[in-house]
Amino acid sequence: MRLLVVEDEEDLAEAVRLGLVRAGYAVDVAGDAAQAYDRLAVNAYDLMLLDINLPDADGFSVCHAIRRGEVPVEGGSDLRVLMLTARGSLHDRVRGLDEGADDYLVKPFALAELLARVRALLRRDTGGGTAVLEVGEIRLDVARHEASVGEQALHLTPKEFGVLEYLMTRPGNVVSAEELLEHVWDENADPFTQTVRVTVGTLRRKLGGESIETVVGRGYRLKEA
Repeated sequence: MRLLVVEDEEDLAEAVRLGLVRAGYAVDVAGDAAQAYDRLAVNAYDLMLLDINLPDADGFSVCHAIRRGEVPVEGGSDLRVLMLTARGSLHDRVRGLDEGADDYLVKPFALAELLARVRALLRRDTGGGTAVLEVGEIRLDVARHEASVGEQALHLTPKEFGVLEYLMTRPGNVVSAEELLEHVWDENADPFTQTVRVTVGTLRRKLGGESIETVVGRGYRLKEA
């Protein structure tokens, strides 16, 4: 899943980015509202972590503009938004939710809680009610970052895990290499690289059998059974 962190405090932004990357997410960072709008216009994000106090705007107005379609958002105006702020009053929390935020986390926060909030919002985004995905004999525990086929545990790299998670939320559907690159890698990924093909190839070998099929000219499909 691909996330956007909008935070002007560089040390905090980098700490959050690293924590999310280590959890297997692709993460981009914007230091102000203008940078956030630029990234949202060209990249399809699954979730935005949004600070309220930005140098050129406040998070309330950013969220308001997104929800009302006033700024172009590649992923659509239903983008999941988690507000991060030191302003923890009831008034601010209610205002954030009223402006369209999906959740609100007050600084300082523990990384474990942030990751739990992110997982919950992403499950809601894909319509799942559990952190465990199952397709045929393939089982993926998103919270514990564990994967298995039948009784056999799989040892996956973060990118392999991300690709498998994305495919498992769309079983039976064809997913293009461009879509995987957009959601599993960050903005530094080379669009002309063969990294998606290589990652899918190693993942297919670890899964065994023909769980992931290549649809020539279109992309990849995880078989439903």
